Amino acid sequence: MTSLVLGLIVGVILALTGAGGGILAVPLLMFGAHLGVADAGPIGLVAVGLAAALGAALGLKTGTVRYRAALLMAGFGIVFSPPGLWLARRIDNRWLAVLFAIVMLLVAVRTFRQAGGSPSSQRRDPELAPPCVRHQASGRFIWTSHCARSLALSGALAGLLSGLLGVGGGFVMVPALQRYTDLDMKSIVPTSLAVIALVSAMGVASSAIAGHLNWSVALPFSVGGLVGMFAGRLAANRLAGPQMQKAFAFVSAVVALGMIAKAAF
Repeated sequence: MTSLVLGLIVGVILALTGAGGGILAVPLLMFGAHLGVADAGPIGLVAVGLAAALGAALGLKTGTVRYRAALLMAGFGIVFSPPGLWLARRIDNRWLAVLFAIVMLLVAVRTFRQAGGSPSSQRRDPELAPPCVRHQASGRFIWTSHCARSLALSGALAGLLSGLLGVGGGFVMVPALQRYTDLDMKSIVPTSLAVIALVSAMGVASSAIAGHLNWSVALPFSVGGLVGMFAGRLAANRLAGPQMQKAFAFVSAVVALGMIAKAAF
């Protein structure tokens, strides 16, 4: 029942804040189900992967997913996810919690800035062309070694963090696509979700094969997450927005500081 309720909470957060909200899954499992980061991570990936898969499917339907770029990034993410899982089992849980908290603080700061409505700070400098640009006629990327390398490294980092901390890596994917491509947010978000869904699926599968996925917690948590996502989507139009993003950033920061305090004392 505890796992089901925790999944409901995560599902609602995901629906209201986007896939990045899944970063709260691991802290909720740590405090609510008394799991360590290494055990909570694969379960958290289940919720993140489900949300990302739903968003990616909608993006594929509307044709906004850049599937070649997504497959390239996901391919490298899948390769580096197992080493992350391996490291997670060999790092002391306290240090792993501190690392997770630092990542949460970075996500909180970025989310708060974005919700603050400062589009001028997010605009790309027109004089600095990104390595990945689209052909004007076909709309497809003009693939160069610099473009492929930039996207591959971004996918590798997202995969490593996915395995290590049980996060989808959206906080890596979205800024990377903004920096290295000329895509707009209508394509960046679903492309990022496609990468997250594929990498998360690999992380969950690797943990399950290695016997590190607690199914007695993961199954009810997944059911709760799905129900919460659908319930949250019904209220998203009324509740989602800058204020909700700021609230999410504040809660994430508080939880991160609590994780650091718990690890220290």
